Amino acid sequence: MTITPQAVSAYDPIPVEDRQEFLDNGFLLLRNVLTEEHRQRLEEAVDRVYEDEIAAGQGTKDGTVHLLGFLDRDELFGELLTHPPLFRYMWGLAGWNIYTHHNHLDVTPPALEPEKPYWGWHQDGYRQNSDPETVDPNLPRPMFSLKIAYVLSDLSDTGRGATKVIPGSHLWNSLARPADTSVQNPDPEGTLEITANPGDAFIFDRRLWHSRSTNLSTVTRKMLFIGYTYRWIRPLDDMPIDKSSEWWANRTPVQKQLLGEATHTANYWGINWDGFIDEEIPLRKELRTRGLLDRSVPWLR
Repeated sequence: MTITPQAVSAYDPIPVEDRQEFLDNGFLLLRNVLTEEHRQRLEEAVDRVYEDEIAAGQGTKDGTVHLLGFLDRDELFGELLTHPPLFRYMWGLAGWNIYTHHNHLDVTPPALEPEKPYWGWHQDGYRQNSDPETVDPNLPRPMFSLKIAYVLSDLSDTGRGATKVIPGSHLWNSLARPADTSVQNPDPEGTLEITANPGDAFIFDRRLWHSRSTNLSTVTRKMLFIGYTYRWIRPLDDMPIDKSSEWWANRTPVQKQLLGEATHTANYWGINWDGFIDEEIPLRKELRTRGLLDRSVPWLR
């Protein structure tokens, strides 16, 4: 679907058809979620961070940078936490007890060598796919987390290093792996490479089977990924934030929740579990003030 960025707020309920598409396919491609001016400013910020990382020797031999915990590297990145056209999908699909546990900045220049055999298909979450007990192993595991992927460069054609997905595979607990991964194997049946324009974004369920792809083009792929999960799940990235910094001072109460601020992970500000502590969780408070809590939806109660 196509969204005009200025036409929605961070607290507009998501369309019913979008929710259903996400539940059916495990991902959703959203067009034009960044104005061109906003996209350009983000790309300039990415380029500055990229130059710093390369200067520090953090790139691969072909210049690829995969930087975890990038949010506090620029004010624009912090603002993305609650970017209106996308943030409404995060609380709309996962509820108010969330924060960002994992985020990464990716710059992928054209590959220096032809594509080598590899098998990169996976679900996110690692041990989340095996530790939780399930009543019926044939039923899909819990979602637990979802990601926003902001597209800053032109990925409108295949072969530019875009993410590959298998629509509907978030409901699969396993994926057949080739016996020999030292040779080039075809992608699984139903594979889709997410082609997108600069300023688009897609969101995906962590259970969706997906894979990177090799950038065989002349275009440098630039992406920003922000993952959201429940506050009772530990962070994946090491992102120590200087709470005396201007960057932290500029964050809203909801953004500070999303960055992990809390006295503990089950409730929020309460002491010894006394009182209706949930009422003080910033995102829940915001949704309640706007009349957006819904007792018929477990994650929005």
